[in-house]
Amino acid sequence: MADALPIHAVLPDLLATLRARSSAVLVAPPGAGKTTAVAPALLAERWCTGEILLLSPRRLAARAAAERMAALAGESVGQTFGYATRLDTRRSAATRVTVVTEGIFTARIQRDPELAGVSAVLFDEVHERSLDGDFGLALALDAQAGLREDLRLVAMSATLDGARFAAVMEGAPVIESAGRSWPLTLHHVGRTHERIEDAVAATIRLALRDAEGGILAFLPGVAEIERTAERLERLDDVALHRLHGSLDPAAQRAAIRAEPDGRRKVVLATSIAETSLTLDGIRIVVDSGLARRPRYDRAAGMTRLVTERASQASATQRAGRAARQGPGVAYRLWEEAATAGLPRFDPPEILEADLSALVLAAAIWGVADPRDLRWIDPPPAAAVVEARARLKSLDALDDDTRPTPHGRAIATLPMPPRLAHMLLRAGKIGQARAAAEVAVLLGERGLGGSDVDLDQRRRRWRADRSPKAQAARKLAERWARAVPDATGATPHDSPVALAVALAFPDRIARRRDASGETWASVGGRGFRLDPTASLTREEWLAVAETQGMAAGARILSAAAIDLATIEALLGDRIETQRRVDFDPATGAVRPIRERRLGALRLSGGPDSDAAPAAIEAALVEGVRTHGVTLLAWSDAATALRQRAAFAGVPLDDETLLARLDDWLPALVAGRRRLDAIPPGALTDALRGLLTWDELQRIDRIAPPHFTSPAGSTHAIDYAAEGGPRVELRVQALFGLADHPVVGADRVPLVLSLTSPAGRPIQTTRDLPGFWAGSWAAVAKEMRGRYPRHPWPDDPAATAATLRTKNADARSRGIR
Repeated sequence: MADALPIHAVLPDLLATLRARSSAVLVAPPGAGKTTAVAPALLAERWCTGEILLLSPRRLAARAAAERMAALAGESVGQTFGYATRLDTRRSAATRVTVVTEGIFTARIQRDPELAGVSAVLFDEVHERSLDGDFGLALALDAQAGLREDLRLVAMSATLDGARFAAVMEGAPVIESAGRSWPLTLHHVGRTHERIEDAVAATIRLALRDAEGGILAFLPGVAEIERTAERLERLDDVALHRLHGSLDPAAQRAAIRAEPDGRRKVVLATSIAETSLTLDGIRIVVDSGLARRPRYDRAAGMTRLVTERASQASATQRAGRAARQGPGVAYRLWEEAATAGLPRFDPPEILEADLSALVLAAAIWGVADPRDLRWIDPPPAAAVVEARARLKSLDALDDDTRPTPHGRAIATLPMPPRLAHMLLRAGKIGQARAAAEVAVLLGERGLGGSDVDLDQRRRRWRADRSPKAQAARKLAERWARAVPDATGATPHDSPVALAVALAFPDRIARRRDASGETWASVGGRGFRLDPTASLTREEWLAVAETQGMAAGARILSAAAIDLATIEALLGDRIETQRRVDFDPATGAVRPIRERRLGALRLSGGPDSDAAPAAIEAALVEGVRTHGVTLLAWSDAATALRQRAAFAGVPLDDETLLARLDDWLPALVAGRRRLDAIPPGALTDALRGLLTWDELQRIDRIAPPHFTSPAGSTHAIDYAAEGGPRVELRVQALFGLADHPVVGADRVPLVLSLTSPAGRPIQTTRDLPGFWAGSWAAVAKEMRGRYPRHPWPDDPAATAATLRTKNADARSRGIR
């Protein structure tokens, strides 16, 4: 059967290319056989005297590829053909072809840039554009150029983007293989308002009835797989399998191989089954059209899983699973016209991922800027800057972005920098084993269940006797032995929380409400916790994983921690801060002294020793923020500002705020409240802001008072509606034939005229008109009400007086 693989038709061209050159690009569609046929074909070449490394993007695919090649050679895995993944390794001294995951390869080439004993590196499924895959290729190209000209590199892609890889590999020849073409029928079921698991389960039942062969259904994640499985448990004569990265290897193998009893197979899988794998017996694909992918939130410093529409390339790959071994049928849970609206490709991971590990590895490699390496898509500059800042906070890079000894130690551990930092620091306080177990729990989904409480998951995992759990415990033991561990250390009551806090100090969170649903973190982000979780009763949490938007991300895993542990662990980060809060409602300040860890307040209270300068500055800033209306302006000060406005001299709010530092600090000196400023002091401060010429202008254009013919003075209201206004008794204006005016523009005063009792009788801007017009009727009414006062027929020709007629007569008699 192997001879019938389409890849065999182009193997001679590939072999000839690699004899003449050190690099090649192989484009072969799914099903062509490139994963299992190319490496064995290279073993007989004269230049191939060492090991061949075949890179696979996933552990499941790596193990399956090694097993398939070994089976074709009639051997057991671990002889000529072996594999190496994080949890599982099967190889020996006789192994010539080792299938490794991309992360294993990048760690290996960093330890040994020359790749001693390696003749070729084959990068399978490069079109998936994983971060480790892109980085591994960049490092291999750099090593080939500077250290190993004889090292053969082959980029193998299932899509026709070989030209881009050829360009980055300095013009490597592109060899194209045909695929095995079986008829594929597409059915577009359309979108429904059902939950995705209901829609997928219904479509699987439809396919079981209308089509033949095993079924592979693509769902976005493990939760959807489990809910779909619940809806299919009662199907007769059907073998139901799950397929995702959290499963034991035995369960994964069972999903891949043909059913020994001949029953129809239904496999519920994540995107792990899109490429690399051939599932025996599959003739039907049910595609939900959804995928769950990690998206790094640079502002929050955390990666979140996002469920989104699959790309066109992904949909094509999924549908092709049905026609790998014969004619197939694919059911798509969307309308046919919607396919054109899907994104064409999945974005390269390097454009959206946390680049901390990459930046550290590049620095250790000797490249200060990872963008100087050869990339299909270079890492974004902003992401590199952010990663450097994070690595400096972990003491992995120095101020010159060179790797520190701690950073080099971090890079030797096969885990993200945060977790490696955690393991190394935990070792110094005798907690290496607990930290290693936390690292495994966070790196391997499904261990110990899905409880938010990491302590609970750790206990369940320790009691789990499944092969995957045992392999994970062995991995934790290896990691714990890989770091120095302090001897004689005192056991800690909360080793899991301690480890998490070391890895994610910015995610230490404090409960914000009585229900325990909302939490505030050291880094300033808000988290949410399932109200049914047992951790809602805790006051403090060391949060490891979150999902969702950074402003209210849901806590996926955490451990309870106490304040004493936080203070002991992160005491060097706790700051004592003194501040003065201003209350705009009262115009007063409140000095506070508190201890803070990042954005979280640990403790605090009134500060009786607050510096006077800080109090005065808080009062000034309070006015600057909330406006000068907070000040207790006296009538005199208000009148001065109104006169200045009429005279065109700026004393408005905007001007006073712009010059706030020129006049307010002296007024608040020694005071704690704005209303403690003497009213007269505000008036004096306003005058102090004006020049002599401005004061003269105000007095000339906007005099404070109007003096009547009777000799009385009356304040002019320059803020009155309708213009400057004066209120006075009408008798004070007797003898005045012209209307009084103010200002350079001779603005008529609004005269609010009253009776001897102060009751309003007339408002006018035309006094002569009033005398000649309505005065006669007013005078007649006034004579009836106030007969003792003079009410002349010709007021303009009568002397002004504020006295009664008798008082006037006595005054004349005395004279």
